[in-house]
Amino acid sequence: MRRVLLIGIGAGDPDHMTVQAIRALQSADLVLLADKGERAPELADVRRAIFERYVERPDVGLVEITDPPRDRTAADYADAVADWRRRRADAFTEALRDHLPDGGCGAFLVWGDPCLYDSMIATLDEVRAAGDLDVEIEVIPGITSVQALAARHRISLTRVGRPLQVTTGRRLGRDGMPAGVDDVIVMLDGRAAFADLPETSLDIFWGAYLGTPDEILVSGDLHAVDDEIQARRTEARVRKGWIMDTYLLRRREP
Repeated sequence: MRRVLLIGIGAGDPDHMTVQAIRALQSADLVLLADKGERAPELADVRRAIFERYVERPDVGLVEITDPPRDRTAADYADAVADWRRRRADAFTEALRDHLPDGGCGAFLVWGDPCLYDSMIATLDEVRAAGDLDVEIEVIPGITSVQALAARHRISLTRVGRPLQVTTGRRLGRDGMPAGVDDVIVMLDGRAAFADLPETSLDIFWGAYLGTPDEILVSGDLHAVDDEIQARRTEARVRKGWIMDTYLLRRREP
């Protein structure tokens, strides 16, 4: 039996590591790093920095796995994600088999929290379902970009007696602001879906690269700042080659 820890490492700041996450990382015999290569090298750099900062035992190995690219232009989004997870599961199975002996404990460092819009749990479930390896999974929660966003804007995510909904940019672009919900967190928005919303009573609290030296924050009336957000978003993506951002849309009080 191989034990695999999925450790939430926060939104980009090594100080986001919880005490539980540090202890879990220090208990591992091997750390596996899914590297996107030139597509987003800084994501791997942060993980390496966390490894070097918190791993104290000299015998702990670090194995880098090439993270297969995902087709983000596919017509069938669900099929594209399923195909990507299968290829990921194959790569992870090979790395665990080759580098982690039976009875060992390996750890993946997961951006944010493994339980919120992250594929690591599903990918490791595929590894287990394939039956090639006997793997036990443990999940250690982390600080999400949603929490970091609220903290950096100095706001509460919730208001008295009101629901909070978390959705994707794809859903927001298709359905608009959900009925009956005045506070909506939007993640995985590759197309700036907020810019097409017709409502005139929305504020936006937007952040990119949260917890990193490149952090960008913009807030205000949606239609007063949407051009600024899009311009800064485009410039940052061109400069860095990738972007990770999220935002809160909030209907103002009547």
